[in-house]
Amino acid sequence: MFAIIGILVVFGAVVGGYLMEKGQLLVLMQPAELVIIGGASVGTVLIANPPRILRRILQGLAGAFAGSRYTLDWHLKSLKLLYDLFDQARRGGLPSIEAEVEDPARGKTFANQPAIVKDHHICAFICDTLRTMMIGGMEPFDLDQMLETDLDVHHHETSESVSALNTMADALPGLGIVAAVLGVVITMGALGGKPEEIGHKVAAALVGTFLGILLCYGLIGPLAASMSKTADAEHSYYQMLRVTLAAFNKGIPPLLAVEIGRRAIPGHVRPRFAELEKTCRNKGGEQPAAQAA
Repeated sequence: MFAIIGILVVFGAVVGGYLMEKGQLLVLMQPAELVIIGGASVGTVLIANPPRILRRILQGLAGAFAGSRYTLDWHLKSLKLLYDLFDQARRGGLPSIEAEVEDPARGKTFANQPAIVKDHHICAFICDTLRTMMIGGMEPFDLDQMLETDLDVHHHETSESVSALNTMADALPGLGIVAAVLGVVITMGALGGKPEEIGHKVAAALVGTFLGILLCYGLIGPLAASMSKTADAEHSYYQMLRVTLAAFNKGIPPLLAVEIGRRAIPGHVRPRFAELEKTCRNKGGEQPAAQAA
């Protein structure tokens, strides 16, 4: 929603200021310039990136308009899911959650968080880590290093789409110049004609430069920045999962393990300890020490 509002503000301010200076709006309507700039910029992205990154770009743009899902409520639900898994594993041993780990979609614990089950990346990160714990033979430090490596790989993949969109934004001013040069070429061919016709062609050429710069700094660049912030929020979320799983693997009680994870959440979306305790226990009044006893 804020992305849409921001785009409307940018284009509204530019067009509004232009009209305040008695500019003719129809002069800015140059479909040919837009085809040159837009088509060439899309072509550069197609040349430079494989289909998997193109899909990520489209998904990232959709996410930029929809807003980040990594809210306080999302983190609270994730910690609740981890607590339930840990509590079950603590009472019955790791084999007691094998059915949950092998098929999260049919598991009773995962069924309480259907939104998380739909994201196979999150499910795979949690379930694969728990499978590794079940196998055994890995020191807590080594497991933590494995999770950190996993996070680095995932963050790199997420950043590729942001980098591709930034490259597209950087190319737009240059492509605007290309469109302007082509307009000048057309103008030179019209020399000797009517002055108003030549003036129209010069204006069309200058609109190419204008569109390239506006699309770079007023649309594509900000969208790439929004995607980058979403990627950072996703990385912070997986970091929370990592430290929570690593804490439980060290033998820390479930409630204290999710508390360690809560401390890894950025402050603006971090639930309070009382919220976390109440959510995990589904009732108030008990102290964390009672769970650890």
